[in-house]
Amino acid sequence: MLPTITPNWPVLNHIYAYTTTRQGGISTAPYDSLNLGDHVGDISESVKQNREILYQALSLPNEPIWLTQIHSNKVIDGANHTDRQGDGCFSHHPNVVCAILTADCLPILICNRQGDKIAAIHGGWRGLASGIIKNAIEKLATPAEELLVWLGPAIGAHAFEVGNEVREVFINQDKENHIAFTYIDNTHWLADIYQLAQLQLRKLGIQAIYGGEYCTVRDSDLFYSYRRDGLKTGRMATLIWYT
Repeated sequence: MLPTITPNWPVLNHIYAYTTTRQGGISTAPYDSLNLGDHVGDISESVKQNREILYQALSLPNEPIWLTQIHSNKVIDGANHTDRQGDGCFSHHPNVVCAILTADCLPILICNRQGDKIAAIHGGWRGLASGIIKNAIEKLATPAEELLVWLGPAIGAHAFEVGNEVREVFINQDKENHIAFTYIDNTHWLADIYQLAQLQLRKLGIQAIYGGEYCTVRDSDLFYSYRRDGLKTGRMATLIWYT
């Protein structure tokens, strides 16, 4: 059985969603063991085998839409994609597996209550600052009260140290964002990426928000972390589809 995290949110039974952990694959240190990122320096054959393990363990209906993530606000249509460069994937069709890769950034899953519109977002601070959540919601073309959101494993508020320039980007967008930053010294702050996402979601009219209890930096047994381990670390996948 592949170790995964299943979102705790009230979706219909034909919605499937998971976040992988770093456990259950064949990659060797420092990518041990279920690294699903093919851009981080791991042996390509190991990544290929890990993706096959994922495919079989979750009984995926199709190969996931693996994106080339660029810390943008671009969201692609998983059912009609010619370009996979972007940081979000949405679908209005069954059996399309939207997927994003993370190792501290915030994975965000969205679906409607009817269970026929879904999205997966790679929520790094740059993507959040440039409006990727709003872009994804617009692609779903659904009233905000009909949407459910799950926030997957990301860097915790105690570990995400940023400079003044990052805080200023968010404060200039919305003064209320100041509550997501905790003062360290004149040039450094702790940022709560979960809270930044929640503030944006609520401003967009979404109240049904779940998840947000993990920290990828703190839990080295379960999660990869770029902030903790640097360049030589793997990636978890967060996936969503419906049948």
